[in-house]
Amino acid sequence: MDQNRRKFLTYVGTGVTAMTVASTGLGMLSPQKVGAEGSVQANSHLFGREKKVASLQFTPIQPTMKDDVVLPNGFTYDVIAAYGDVINKKGETFGFNNDFTMYLPINGSNRHGLLWVNHEYSSDVFVTGPKQNGKYTKKQIEKLLEVQGGSVIEIERDNNGVWKMNTDSDYARRITGLTPFELRGPAAGTEAVNGAKTAQGTFANCSGGMTMWDTVLSCEENYESTAADAGLDDTHYGWVVEIDPFDPSFTLRKHTALGRFNHENAAVGTTKDGRLVVYMGDDKKDAGVYKYISKNKYVESRGKGNSQLLEDGTLYVADMSKGRWLALTIDAVREAADGNEELLEKFQTQADVLVNTHEAAMLIGGTPTDRPEDVEISPFDRSIFIAHTNNDLHGNIHGHITRFIEKNDDLGSMEFDFEIFAAGGSQSGFSAPDNLSFDSDSNLWTVTDISSGSQNKHVFEPFGNNGMFVIPTMGDHAGEAYQFASAPVASEMTGPWFTPDETTLFLAVQHPGETTEDANNPTSMWPHRSGDNMPRPAVIGIRGFKY
Repeated sequence: MDQNRRKFLTYVGTGVTAMTVASTGLGMLSPQKVGAEGSVQANSHLFGREKKVASLQFTPIQPTMKDDVVLPNGFTYDVIAAYGDVINKKGETFGFNNDFTMYLPINGSNRHGLLWVNHEYSSDVFVTGPKQNGKYTKKQIEKLLEVQGGSVIEIERDNNGVWKMNTDSDYARRITGLTPFELRGPAAGTEAVNGAKTAQGTFANCSGGMTMWDTVLSCEENYESTAADAGLDDTHYGWVVEIDPFDPSFTLRKHTALGRFNHENAAVGTTKDGRLVVYMGDDKKDAGVYKYISKNKYVESRGKGNSQLLEDGTLYVADMSKGRWLALTIDAVREAADGNEELLEKFQTQADVLVNTHEAAMLIGGTPTDRPEDVEISPFDRSIFIAHTNNDLHGNIHGHITRFIEKNDDLGSMEFDFEIFAAGGSQSGFSAPDNLSFDSDSNLWTVTDISSGSQNKHVFEPFGNNGMFVIPTMGDHAGEAYQFASAPVASEMTGPWFTPDETTLFLAVQHPGETTEDANNPTSMWPHRSGDNMPRPAVIGIRGFKY
């Protein structure tokens, strides 16, 4: 056993040791999901009854600048829905710049289900047109809000195995920046949100997560510009929102107990004593990593009633210098602000802390990190993987993936250790890791987020277009990256999600041709539809995984 492997086993203790005994190299693991005590449910969707995919059954591709989704030999993709496509009988259309995806089987099927898709932001070039005298018109604002939020679409594989959208669906619907939401939790109705108990719409929806009661957690990230352009109260945005794709009667809600910041995603698990845990990243430079622990315990029989667990609990920020979680309470914040009258005036209630989470977190000693984007819980050993995308303020140009190991493998612990699991750069072949997902062979799948303006330039030239990589988390090849996909020009791939049997991988292709300045001369024309005059963000289904 090499020194690094021994060190890691020392970190995580005996909980993972038994699973690594049989680890002899790439693709040789068949680890089991963690047992009932302290079980991790965040990735339970990855472990269906007919799990078939066995590790890296592909020949890695090389970086490319091709204006297409490039995959290994033997794999193909279906464009399931693209911007502007009609999704239902009401004539509602698929939104712009799709991000997070989540597949929910219908009657347990791996071939027929609902797909939730986030829509993150708009485009002056392709959607609204430019501002008039520095402002959008009323019609432009309506369009700006309508193309963001999320889509529920019904999808099915036809007799040829091709994924297609059912536009006659009774489930399909849009949730947008115009849809009413309730504010829930400690900040609802308080002065911190200007007395509001409801909010207009959701937008800037980046990544998300799945609850154990099968609802979607969709995360509002860079909400500031849309709120300002639409003249909306920005304290009503920057929250984690909850939606039930199957049930339109489920009250759409924003969970203020989870804090207000530039949310990337929300990874849900349980502590060893049964309380709910949500891990979250704040996607901006010098921002913190968070976790929320509910006051009460998760009870499976309560179903969607467990949503109340997201309304009463404690929010923590990571202090990486001491390996501890710091509670974001009003008492802790006011103690840290002692003597600063301006801060004491700003932070008077717990609602003030939740509405101004980043400032409060840094004040009490939270560690500023390098754009913590996606955070995921390993279903195998309960360690926490965090994609720190990059931070040019401190010379972290290519980013890295961090791994937190909670004390005693308990997600409820107040202490943790950590390691840099994989570093971006030429030595690894990837730059700017973003969304993360696990397969059932303990491989970590990550997409990359090199900015459109930087792709194929200077130090980013060796990486070609953005792509998707597979990184084993156990065995002799742990931490090594293998490229599985390359994205079209000036785009990124987002929202990886497998069907329960892992025979299809869903991905969103976001902002192809984003560097376009003149709509008549786009820098990409993906997905290259006949008669089209613009590139279109779209969600795809990748096929070719072997049984």
